[in-house]
Amino acid sequence: MPQGKPLTVPDDGSTTRQRRNRPLLMVHTGNGKGKSTAAFGIAMRAWNQGWDIGVFQFVKSAKWRIGEQTVLERLGLLHEQTGEGGPVEWHKMGSGWSWSRKSGTEADHAADAAEGWAEVKRRIQAERHQLYILDEFTYPMQWGWVDVGDVVETLVHRPGRQHVIVTGRRADHRLIEAADLVTEMQHVKHPMDVGQKGQRGIEW
Repeated sequence: MPQGKPLTVPDDGSTTRQRRNRPLLMVHTGNGKGKSTAAFGIAMRAWNQGWDIGVFQFVKSAKWRIGEQTVLERLGLLHEQTGEGGPVEWHKMGSGWSWSRKSGTEADHAADAAEGWAEVKRRIQAERHQLYILDEFTYPMQWGWVDVGDVVETLVHRPGRQHVIVTGRRADHRLIEAADLVTEMQHVKHPMDVGQKGQRGIEW
């Protein structure tokens, strides 16, 4: 896309403005670092445009507070106080265990994920947000906790102008096929390869 111009212009009857403003389904997948980080970067751009943002974390422990959560919640508070930017909601859906020992049974986690997805569906139907970040949502799909077909059907046929970003490794091929934008983060080198643990300001 030289100078930001598309390589082809489809003969679909739409104007340039209509195509530009088409709501996108985006997927950040792959085994490399940066999937969620890239999604939260888009959230900051969206906030600057005054969009209503909903972040739904499906796996990370409710005890784990990442830096982006603090920043986006403070931006949401700034919006409430001054009207600048847009509103922000951040929800931890269920009790995942990416970064801590899990508690509860697998059935408990599956039920939490299913209820989290049900809440997202309700919000999509109500056109509650302009940007949804479904962080690490590929994992409940892989584990069979939510139905991939239902997810794809809901996201493809969402009403209005709602953008959605799904992050996580090993995105289902049906989700990839349905998406408008897919980015795969590839692992080339990582400090953990040589025994270095995550550090403040980089991982959180």
